[in-house]
Amino acid sequence: MSIGCQIITDFKRPDRSLVSLFEGLQVADLDDNMSRTQAVFHKISSFTGKTVVGTAFTIKLPHGDNLMFRAALKYVKSGDVIVIDAGGFEDRAVIGEVTTKYAMKAGAAGIICDGALRDSMVLSELDFPVFAKGVSPNGPFFNGPGEVNVPIVCGGQLVNPGDIVVGDQDGIVFIKPEYAKEVYENTIKTKQKEELLLKELEETGSMTQTFVWERLEQIGCTIV
Repeated sequence: MSIGCQIITDFKRPDRSLVSLFEGLQVADLDDNMSRTQAVFHKISSFTGKTVVGTAFTIKLPHGDNLMFRAALKYVKSGDVIVIDAGGFEDRAVIGEVTTKYAMKAGAAGIICDGALRDSMVLSELDFPVFAKGVSPNGPFFNGPGEVNVPIVCGGQLVNPGDIVVGDQDGIVFIKPEYAKEVYENTIKTKQKEELLLKELEETGSMTQTFVWERLEQIGCTIV
């Protein structure tokens, strides 16, 4: 093994039926049921307005270099979300029109990059989820090294190959498959509670917020 320069061509992906549970769920609701601490850094945002649900295919790149990204595209499978740890650098793009369209042809479900992209006007018009931290016209180098399908950090969150990825206009979360059913079930309960509150608001013009008043009493709030 070459430390810091390796391609792991395949990994265990969760069952599609498990991944598909998260289609249509909002990242904000999911994060609420993951201790409100699991969303990526807010600057990594959607450039196409498309939501994404899939399985993490991870790539670690050195500063401003995308040699390993280009090599990794050979091993992407349908439903994979390409998650790139580009170190958070925004001064040099590591994804653009060519690599994004290659990823689409490979069957990727989307791209998330903790770094910069270019060709932003073209990418913004694609029917394909693309998330990145910033934009730069400076193109990448092709020197390597890099790693494919190893644990990485994206937007301050640890990501392992095979983690479930959910991204929308609010942000992105990564869910370990072994916790997926618990997160899903708790999120559904949250949505059901919110729907009841919204129905109450619509019908009465107000809503029950018992926890608010209980907490205000606990902290000794004076209401005059």
